[in-house]
Amino acid sequence: MALLGPCAPLLAAQPPTERAPDTMQARVLGCAACHGEHGEGTDNDYFPRLAGKPAGYLYNQLIAFRDGGRSYPPMNYLLAYLPDDYLKSVAEHFAQERPPYPAPAQPKVDAATLALGEQLVKHGAPDRKIPACAACHGETLTGMRPAIPGLVGLHADYISAQLGAFRFGTRRTANPNCMHDITSHLADREITAISAWLAAQPAPADPTPAAPSHLPLECGSVPN
Repeated sequence: MALLGPCAPLLAAQPPTERAPDTMQARVLGCAACHGEHGEGTDNDYFPRLAGKPAGYLYNQLIAFRDGGRSYPPMNYLLAYLPDDYLKSVAEHFAQERPPYPAPAQPKVDAATLALGEQLVKHGAPDRKIPACAACHGETLTGMRPAIPGLVGLHADYISAQLGAFRFGTRRTANPNCMHDITSHLADREITAISAWLAAQPAPADPTPAAPSHLPLECGSVPN
């Protein structure tokens, strides 16, 4: 059919639109702006490390941001129309990345608070039904396959904010919501202590997430 009207010559002269290459490098450009080129995280307290976390965990978070389980508008908008397979490939990409970890943070709390944090991370508080963080996140705190994140290499303020979000329900997991149950039993000082102690820990020589193991409680987003 012939083009009609005064704009026909201009329309006909337009070159065909060039499609962006669908490579993994192109797919993760939007992630790199906040989380670093290799998912290493940045100096910003609230842009966490992605690299090396289990692919199942990363995939669950991408789905949660896309579908509203987690609320942070830039992430919600970025992921709104991306299909499951696309998000799974991005998760698997960052799970394989191994950039260096940052130096441990200098604690801003006193020794007693750090000792409390270490106690809760390593041993929990069984009398209050609080399991050790290490029981689920791995003895070296680098996470557990397939879907539990590592805790080393994160800023104290980020860890504290996420524990608070779980406690107050602004961050949710599939039921049973184990992190909400755990954080509901934590006092403010204990959240501060856990966050400060974790942020001060160096990464282990082998940061590979732990192999799957039996968990001390049921978590809806993690097969037990």
